[in-house]
Amino acid sequence: MKILTLTFLLTLFKLSIFGQNNDAWTAFWNKDTTLIGYKDKNGVVKIEPKFQTGFTLASKFDNIIAVAEEANPIWKLYYLTKSGKIVGRDSLHIFDNGPDCESEGFIRFRDKKTDRAGMFNRNGDIVIPAEYNDLTRVRNGLIIALKGATKQIWEGGEHFSWVGGKEILIDTANNTLIDSFKLSGSINFFTLIISTQPDPDTIRRNFKTINGTYFSFVNFDKEFRVWLKTSLLNNLTKENLLNATYKEVTFWKEPIGWKSEIKNSFIDRNYELIKTKLLQLSSKDCDYDIFDESLNSYIYGSEEYKNFFNNCGEPKDWLYPVKDIIISYRNEKSLLQDHIEFLRTDNGYKLISLTIRKGEIK
Repeated sequence: MKILTLTFLLTLFKLSIFGQNNDAWTAFWNKDTTLIGYKDKNGVVKIEPKFQTGFTLASKFDNIIAVAEEANPIWKLYYLTKSGKIVGRDSLHIFDNGPDCESEGFIRFRDKKTDRAGMFNRNGDIVIPAEYNDLTRVRNGLIIALKGATKQIWEGGEHFSWVGGKEILIDTANNTLIDSFKLSGSINFFTLIISTQPDPDTIRRNFKTINGTYFSFVNFDKEFRVWLKTSLLNNLTKENLLNATYKEVTFWKEPIGWKSEIKNSFIDRNYELIKTKLLQLSSKDCDYDIFDESLNSYIYGSEEYKNFFNNCGEPKDWLYPVKDIIISYRNEKSLLQDHIEFLRTDNGYKLISLTIRKGEIK
C-alpha cells in the first residue's frame, strides 16, 4: 500500500491555521456573578462584564464566542469576535440548551428561517453557508454534514431527532471529501492517514474519498480493546498497573461518596482487588460491556483536568474519551455492576475511576 501522506487536513487542503493568536482573553465576573466580561493575559479589561452568566459559557475567548445581553423584554443573542464584530444575531446554534463553542477557529450557526446550519470562521465570515440540516464541530479541519433529513419532534415538543438524510464529510471550505460518511462508533479525526488503498491496520476505519483515495482513522473502541488485551491484561503487574493509572484515582466509597487519591497509595492498597476484577475480562463467563463516556466536569473540575475540557467547560471526548468497563453480576433477585473507567490521555489510556459493588475498595 502506498501512503500518500500522514498529515492534518489543515495543511493538505490549505485550510486556515488555527491557534495563531495565543493571547486568549479570560472571563471574569461582576460582584454578584450575574454578568461576565473578559480580560487579556496582562489583566487589562477588554470587555466590561455585560454578558449574561449561564448562557455566555466561554471561560476563554480565543477568537469568536456566543454571548447574551439582557434587553427587556428579551435577550440579545449573537456571536462576537475579538475585533468587536457582531454576527449571527438570533442565529446561534443551540444544542442541549447551550450555544456552540469555537472549535479550531470556527463556530456553527443556524438560519432561523430555513432551520439550516452553517459555519462562521474566526473573523465572523460565513465559510459554510446554511445549507445543511446539521454539522458537527470542526475536528482536524473536518466536519460531518447532514443533508436531506427530516426533523422528528419528540413528545412534548422540547426535543427532536433527525430522520433519514445523508452524512458526508466536508472541510472548512465546504468542499465535499467523502460523499457517504456513516459512522458506527467514534473515530479519532487526528489520526488521519491518506493512501491509495485501504489501510490494513485492524484498529482503523477506512473511507473512500470522491477522488479515489482512502482516508483512514483510528477507531477508539478498537484501539482501547487492543490496548487492554495486549498491553495491560497480558502483563498485569503492580508496576504496569501503576503506569496505566492516572495521577489520581476517583472512587466511590460508602457512605462518603466520591473520593480522590494519589495513585501510588491507592494502587498499593487495592492492587489485588483491581487485578482480580480486570482478569475476569479474559474469562468467557464474564458478563461485561465497554461504553463510551465523557469526563464528568462536576467530578473532574479541578485545574488538574483543565486540558481535557474546551473553553466552554465541555469534555473533549473527540480526543479524550472515557472507556467505561461495566462488569455485571446477575442473579434472580438483583443486579450488581462494577465500573472501571479509563481516560484516553496524550500518554495513552489511564485508569481514572472505580465503582466496585461486588467487593470493597480499601
